[in-house]
Amino acid sequence: MSSPALKAGAAGKVTDFNNGTYLVSFTLFWEGRVSLSLLLIHPSEGVSALWRARNQGYDKILFKGQFVNGTTRVLTECGLALNSSAELCQYLGTGDQEALYCVRPPHVPCEALTHMTTRNRDISYLTVKEKRLFHKSNVGVEMIKDLKHIDVARCNTSEKTKEKCHVGLQTPVPGGYTLMGRWMTTFCDQIQLDSIKMNDCLRGKLIYLLGDSTLRQWIYYLPKVVKTLKFFNLHGTGQFEKHLLLDAARHTWIQWERHSHPLVTLQLYPVIGDSYLPRIIDQIAGDKNTAIVITLGQHFRPFPIDMFIRRAISVRKAIERLFLRSPATKVILKTENIRELHIDTERFGDFHGYIQYLILKDIFSVLKVGVIDAWDMTIAHGTNNVHPPDHVLGHQINLFFNYIC
Repeated sequence: MSSPALKAGAAGKVTDFNNGTYLVSFTLFWEGRVSLSLLLIHPSEGVSALWRARNQGYDKILFKGQFVNGTTRVLTECGLALNSSAELCQYLGTGDQEALYCVRPPHVPCEALTHMTTRNRDISYLTVKEKRLFHKSNVGVEMIKDLKHIDVARCNTSEKTKEKCHVGLQTPVPGGYTLMGRWMTTFCDQIQLDSIKMNDCLRGKLIYLLGDSTLRQWIYYLPKVVKTLKFFNLHGTGQFEKHLLLDAARHTWIQWERHSHPLVTLQLYPVIGDSYLPRIIDQIAGDKNTAIVITLGQHFRPFPIDMFIRRAISVRKAIERLFLRSPATKVILKTENIRELHIDTERFGDFHGYIQYLILKDIFSVLKVGVIDAWDMTIAHGTNNVHPPDHVLGHQINLFFNYIC
């Protein structure tokens, strides 16, 4: 639902009655002329095909590991599951529930693995007929054509007083809307923070941003609005190294770190010192001035759903251990964004993301955490970009500040 003249937008809600019928509802959050759009992303036949193809195996993505032995550099095949008779190196993660395997190069120790890169493997589990369902013309089809505008009049009922935003609140769908360039939450009283208030909020804070590049965007955005934050050179190279922002005068530390395998990228990235999120969280002492933001999703889409569920549960258990030793630590879950409609749907399409979005919210629902519903936000803004623009990042970060200050 949108009103371009008001810079307004909101997601609708779909209720499935499990009998072939659905209810699509929109909340009229603002007055004025409103347009509705209802897109059929995939028909049920397409969804069934994507679900089957996703859970068929781990081989849609080809991992290559670089081993360095003196002056010798060797690339070998790696993967989350390898069907090979060759000698393998095994790299175990937290609690031995996660593992990466590489074919061991001759006369090179397993400890010599330094970097990793990935490629899309030339493989598909969709039939020729099924692939037609994902042609550009069949994805995101407008279901209601020539729908007239709706003119929304002022409502005389007074608004209920909302409590201040804080961790532990249940987040409805939709959880907010955009109006005149601002994000308006529907479930709590959100304050719009300027640079001065952000500076005050960050004083004495230790903040960990743990996840993928959609959280790395935060650490690039923050110095634009909080000028006292400066990058500290950790002597790493590339986008996938740890990033650190410091404000020594205000004793502020903000660190971004990736979530480890799987990481799907053409770039060669370092794996020395790599840790899965549960281990990173276990190493954080935590206190009332510590905040952790977590996101999982985009890089898991090409792989069977059981791996995503396993990782999400491991992260939840690590947070439960954190709360035992430091219940005052604030933990915020940022859900994944929607992304481009017309991409490699079998590997990266939003159907996979939506399933993960629902699973993640369900797994974390038992914890006292804050939720930044980036899925809801990016639908309301209509961005369809895995890396949304700065104004959307600003809305996400403003809600984060409301949770921690």
